[in-house]
Amino acid sequence: MERKVAIVGAGLSGLIACKYVLSKGYKPIVFESKSKLGGVWTKTVETTKLQSEKDSYQFSDFPWPESLETVHPDKDQVLAYIESYAQHFDLARHIRFSTKVVSIAYDGADEEEMNAWSMWGGTGEGFSNKGKWNINAENTSTSASEVHRVDFLILCLGRFSEVPNIPDFPPNKGPEVFQGQVIHAKDYIDMDYDKAANFVKGKRVTIVGSMKFAMDIAAECSAVNGKDNPCTMLRRTCHWILPDLRPWGVPFALLYFNRFSELLLRKPGQGFLHNILSTALSPVSWSISKFVESYVKWKLPLAKYGLVPEHSFLDDISSCTFAIWPDNFFDRVDSGSIVLKKADGFGFCKQGVTLNGELEPVKSDLVILATGFNGEQKLREIFASPRLQGLITGSASSIVPLYRQCVHPRIPQLAVIGFSESASNLFTSEMRSKWVAELLDGSFSLPSVAEMEKDIREWDGYIKGYSGSNYRRSCIAALHIWYSDQLCKDMGLNPKRKNGFLAELFQPYGPLDYQPKNSKSQ
Repeated sequence: MERKVAIVGAGLSGLIACKYVLSKGYKPIVFESKSKLGGVWTKTVETTKLQSEKDSYQFSDFPWPESLETVHPDKDQVLAYIESYAQHFDLARHIRFSTKVVSIAYDGADEEEMNAWSMWGGTGEGFSNKGKWNINAENTSTSASEVHRVDFLILCLGRFSEVPNIPDFPPNKGPEVFQGQVIHAKDYIDMDYDKAANFVKGKRVTIVGSMKFAMDIAAECSAVNGKDNPCTMLRRTCHWILPDLRPWGVPFALLYFNRFSELLLRKPGQGFLHNILSTALSPVSWSISKFVESYVKWKLPLAKYGLVPEHSFLDDISSCTFAIWPDNFFDRVDSGSIVLKKADGFGFCKQGVTLNGELEPVKSDLVILATGFNGEQKLREIFASPRLQGLITGSASSIVPLYRQCVHPRIPQLAVIGFSESASNLFTSEMRSKWVAELLDGSFSLPSVAEMEKDIREWDGYIKGYSGSNYRRSCIAALHIWYSDQLCKDMGLNPKRKNGFLAELFQPYGPLDYQPKNSKSQ
């Protein structure tokens, strides 16, 4: 009997998962709520460019076209590349566009039996005869609904779309007291580019946020209004935002994306001797971080505008909270078309935004909340069962409990791809998709539930040790090679991909190191 596999989402992770599931002979059905594939790249801020260098953000078996010379492709080039990948592997025919998955429900073993399982799904294997997933899907055009029953389900929901993260405000300090308009960055992105420009034109705009969306929107508002109606960008926390990925002329990958850089860090579950080694080498890690920080402070006027972070760059790369400034951003700040402010809290008043520690409000006509998205809520709410809703995201005091950042030890026949972050989400999603496809193909079985939960606790300790309060992002950026090693070992593949000891230690690792080869002992 043919096993049925479903994938929710046709963004990057969903497309890659579809490709690898197909490679094992299955015929997946992919549900996509939008009318086209590409996820967040289908519509973003007009000036958005790829943050990573394209060499680290590409498919292992479908490189960027040689004709593309730019290091940081723009949004249109990225989307075209993704669409070419889907066309090359004939993925679109497996996608049901304009079809939103309203809920999923596991139909099989009862709660008591599932709690007693010592192996994932009772067997430790991808497929199980103990149950199926019911998928309640709705056509967004006709509102017609249907239920699909599948043997395995892959959630590729994405963390940065659909469910906005809205801050909590004290009584009488929320948007309701403001006489202007308050929107989330999602609403701005959903506009076409001309409409967005006309929407902000002539308005005093305040943007709340400190990361990439906030910076890109601020740059666009300043381009429309200039210094006559300057855009105010309000941030609570300063992060290390880079001018480029070549600090003092050294490629960023040589500093952070090779085995030597990972040798400097304490890893999840590593032994006593490795702990001693990483502790002894910690001054080297500190020096690399200071090397990057010195370049950023030399290149950008952070001190002038009170933007020097209090934490190290290592903290930001370990929590996936670093980015690159938009082109000419500080030229706009110097000209007065962007005003930067920092406060540990804010609220609303009739005239605009009030800042903790300041008497005068920031007078505004429009406030854009570039405060991110609530990926956890999005992940929870797709489950019909309150019990599974509680299990999938776990306790707020620990990381999201996914073994290998892919499967929950106590939720069978289901994988999550694309929730845990990295410096190159395309690359990481491809590794995870390979791993899930091999699991479905029976190439390996998962360890016991107890062993998986122990592994998750060890990751929790590592991530909290380096990411601090941002541990819920489950970022693997600083250990992406070591993480890929674990997936390779599970799949029976050689994790060492370079030629020679020195190359293995110091050369950066990227997607093309994991190109498919003829031999399984690759």
